[in-house]
Amino acid sequence: MSTLHTVNKSPFATKTLLSCLNHASKGDSILLIEDGVYGALKGSELAEIITTKAKDFSVFLLAPDMKARGINEDKLIENIELVDYAKFVDMAAKHDLNQAWL
Repeated sequence: MSTLHTVNKSPFATKTLLSCLNHASKGDSILLIEDGVYGALKGSELAEIITTKAKDFSVFLLAPDMKARGINEDKLIENIELVDYAKFVDMAAKHDLNQAWL
């Protein structure tokens, strides 16, 4: 069974993303939305952790939320896939479980 984890809080304000990374299992997907997109920035305290753990699961970023915050793609950690709202819906339907990390 796979889980889609959504994280909407900034890693600079809470430890939600770190908790999610520590609980996600092989085959799961993590989608950073709203202020959670800040977790995908190169050079952040979680960048190395995300890069290492991304070998076990996929990390995605909601592109409209990234753009709304003025973040350019060149500022993102490598191997993070940008998705739109339609792909978000597809991901939610594809996974057996959905876990929102608030």
